Amino acid sequence: MKGLVIRNTGSWYTVLTDDGQTVDCKIKGNFRLKGIRSTNPVAVGDRVNILINNQGTAFINEIDDRRNYIVRKSPNLSKQSHIIAANVDLAVLIATVDHPVTSTTFIDRFLASAEAYRVPALLVLNKTDLLDEDMLRFQQMMEDLYKNIGYDVIQVSAVTGKGIDSLKKMVKDKISVFSGNSGVGKSTLLNLLIPGINLRTAEISEHHNTGMHTTTFSEMFKLPQGGWAIDTPGIKGFGSFDMEPTEICGYFPEIFRFSQNCKFSNCTHTHEPGCAVLDALEKHYIAQSRYVSYVGMLSDKDEAKYREAF
Repeated sequence: MKGLVIRNTGSWYTVLTDDGQTVDCKIKGNFRLKGIRSTNPVAVGDRVNILINNQGTAFINEIDDRRNYIVRKSPNLSKQSHIIAANVDLAVLIATVDHPVTSTTFIDRFLASAEAYRVPALLVLNKTDLLDEDMLRFQQMMEDLYKNIGYDVIQVSAVTGKGIDSLKKMVKDKISVFSGNSGVGKSTLLNLLIPGINLRTAEISEHHNTGMHTTTFSEMFKLPQGGWAIDTPGIKGFGSFDMEPTEICGYFPEIFRFSQNCKFSNCTHTHEPGCAVLDALEKHYIAQSRYVSYVGMLSDKDEAKYREAF
């Protein structure tokens, strides 16, 4: 029996079968032995095959080939990945310039991961209604930075409704995965997009200006205008996984464009003579924050560094 994984609570998976049933399933015991270096070998968005035994328990025994996925380093097991979602058309990153602060390093790591797995990305800057004039100017600079690179960016407010119609148009008829730090308003936005789902929300900590986890597992919801939205737990850091240093330049589009003019084909863009990237950085064609993110991913040893605001 074939179906789509629409919910993952850790040990159980809910599958929407092709004939419209929802079936709670487990993974067959030997399934994890197939060389899948992931804390969750089955992810929301996967197309799977299920079997039901004589006792009535359903098991996932096969995953169809994925066309793409979004993955990050497991927060607990450094040599394993954690698949956020599979078979998606759009990766939607909800970010806030304040209440709480989303670091540019986190944004860049998410966008680089989307580039690595060939998933188009949309940056949504939320909580516009809470910003003073200085922060609004900073948010506009953020939008201009990422738009100039080539990314779609929307400024929104779940309170005033600003940008919500634009967001609805962007996700219409797509399978979109929504991600971001805890407290950025992801669940509140999804409640607006899908009336009646009533996802739980929580206030951010005023003392630390950080969010609290309200979503504890990944789940897919049908969008009223067509398509699906995948809600995922809030994450504090976005560690890159399985990226070779020589590949990382390719996941920063503006750095990659300038790298074509470097003197040496194996240039790391950190110290070499005749480096077109360093020249572009000096002339402000590449943002300092983006370059810092690139260099950070090259070394990627300090697990705490991408949790800090730039």
